[in-house]
Amino acid sequence: MDRISKFIVRYRNKILLVAVLLLIPSVIGYLNTGINYDILSYLPKEAESMKGQEVLDKDFNLASVGMMVTNDLSDKEVVSLKDKIEKIDGVKKVFWRDDVLDITFPKEMIPEALQKQLYSKDSTLMIVTFEEDTASEKTMDAIAKIKEVSNKDCYLGGMSAIAQDTKDLANSETVKYAVIAVLLSLVVLYLGLESSVAPLIFMLGMAFPIIYNFGTNIFLGKISYITQALAMILQLAVTMDYSIFLLHRYQEEKKKAENTTNDMAMVKAIQATFTSITSSSVTTIAGFLSLCFMQLRLGGDIGIVMAKGVVLGVICTIFVLPSLLMIFDRQIEKYTHRTLIHELKKVPGFVVRHAKFLLLIGICIFIPMGFAQANVKQYYDLTSTLPSDLSSMKGTEELKDKFNMNTTHFILVSDTLPTKDIQELSGKIENIEGIENVLAYENFVGGGVPGTFEPEAIKDIFENGGYKLLIANSDYHAATDEENKQLDKIHEVLSQYDKKALITGEGMLSKDLITTTNEDFKVVNVLSILAIFVIILITFKSIALPFILVLAIELAITINMGIPYLTHTTLPFIAGIVIGTIQLGACVDYAILMTTRFREELSLNKSGKEAIRVAIQKTSPSIITSGCSFFAACIGVSLISRMDLISSLCELLARGAIISVISIIFILPSMLLLGHKLIEKTTKKWPIAKEDQYE
Repeated sequence: MDRISKFIVRYRNKILLVAVLLLIPSVIGYLNTGINYDILSYLPKEAESMKGQEVLDKDFNLASVGMMVTNDLSDKEVVSLKDKIEKIDGVKKVFWRDDVLDITFPKEMIPEALQKQLYSKDSTLMIVTFEEDTASEKTMDAIAKIKEVSNKDCYLGGMSAIAQDTKDLANSETVKYAVIAVLLSLVVLYLGLESSVAPLIFMLGMAFPIIYNFGTNIFLGKISYITQALAMILQLAVTMDYSIFLLHRYQEEKKKAENTTNDMAMVKAIQATFTSITSSSVTTIAGFLSLCFMQLRLGGDIGIVMAKGVVLGVICTIFVLPSLLMIFDRQIEKYTHRTLIHELKKVPGFVVRHAKFLLLIGICIFIPMGFAQANVKQYYDLTSTLPSDLSSMKGTEELKDKFNMNTTHFILVSDTLPTKDIQELSGKIENIEGIENVLAYENFVGGGVPGTFEPEAIKDIFENGGYKLLIANSDYHAATDEENKQLDKIHEVLSQYDKKALITGEGMLSKDLITTTNEDFKVVNVLSILAIFVIILITFKSIALPFILVLAIELAITINMGIPYLTHTTLPFIAGIVIGTIQLGACVDYAILMTTRFREELSLNKSGKEAIRVAIQKTSPSIITSGCSFFAACIGVSLISRMDLISSLCELLARGAIISVISIIFILPSMLLLGHKLIEKTTKKWPIAKEDQYE
């Protein structure tokens, strides 16, 4: 590391030039990285709903469907609007009554089942199919153009319309997230650092790994809009510590000897910082990578991007930041102010005197909060929490009010089933509670109609690729207990006629999402804890310390995730998985810092009480500054975001950072002090506390 450190300092300006030049391909990569706004598309491909989606896409050309509700339009005006929509690039077909019966004939001549589907008082419904999947750019552009050509009293509902509104909302808010996160982080850094210039240099240095991270996402093809919204905030919050470590060590090395040059000080600072930040970053990276083991591929999306971001943060701290700190060294030293975040003076003594009491409080809190965490309500229907003023939300409301449609089930059965069975099957499904109506080709054509008179437009929609399609409109919302039970009953009916039948659509996709994430939660939590446990075990060569450190963070996580139960807050389904992993991976750094300093003080022949007192005092500024920076980066976003998913995750992250700081400053030292004899016996080369040497 000595050679590398000297190389970095000697060629720092050239390294900075290369770093700046690398921003160019990174920006190009960022601009060419796709964003996925359809969370349900991350379901495992072997899920029933995803198999059904593949059939709809490949055989029925129903990759995505929108429902257009028009109010107070004559049939001629509806036909005119339909023609305009069909000419839009990305729209495959618009289905309405004129595909079955010319508008010159009265609508009463249309089969009753179809008439009920398409008309409701002064409103009518058009079914719009798109050429590509729900969240593709082409579909998004098509929906935007549909809104342009439609009348004011026309509303487009369905998953594609919701995805397009999500895109517009996310794009309009992402820049705001970045600005508020940077500004609030600067405030915290200003309060915690003596230099008035250093926070600005840190932000300049952070720009490099953040831009590199977003640029290299091009290799993933697409990332989710959740990853896009959270990546910058999390990368800023998680890796800011590294910059603080380097600056503090650089300033410390400059003061050690009068004849020490800035170059020599930076060489030593890089060497010392490299060891500390690589050891702490490994736990964070492990936490993020554990998300890759989720069946829901969204976890891998977030995990890879964030793990990559941490790695790039470490690299840029070691290679790029030294140049910036040395270029602005004079300004950093010249412009200073009094800090508000200082070493804690009274708290260390309080913790030492009341260690047993604090640990008892921790245990007493952990048990009820564990129960609370296990019983927090979750929601899986992300669309229900979007702002009500979005056009797709209005369209969804129109579908419910005018046509009693909340969700649509697409049911695929074998085309070998006779007409009689299809009609019987449709009738049984229609009798299931909450099903408004069922559309099937046989329902409004019948088996006795000669083939030459069959309406081909309808047949093309309902029969393809060895399957027959039934469309069942449900009065229930997706991801509710009522709809999930309804889907179970539909499965029971289907099993009587075709055991290989498939159900897809928003309701079934959401049901599979619930099943998948419930399994993911267990797997990811175990893996993340196990990975960090092993890393701590190897780092400290200890059996007891991994238990102590992980328990301290798990206490903080349990409290954080249990609070929503007490406040009667319903969380997005992914919160439990993502928050637990991120809080564990990011905040265990504080625990490692505290433990490392405790060991260092013990090695100086101090007693356990004195060692833990000094450890708390000396590490508290770094832990508090880092935790408050994490809090600041997230809390602003949680307050301004109109997307409940993003707002909820950021609120949990912000609160988790503060709770973790409290746990590490009050509970962990109590555990280390009371358990140091066990630590001595189970840890290789652990220094013996002074009061134990003569026992």
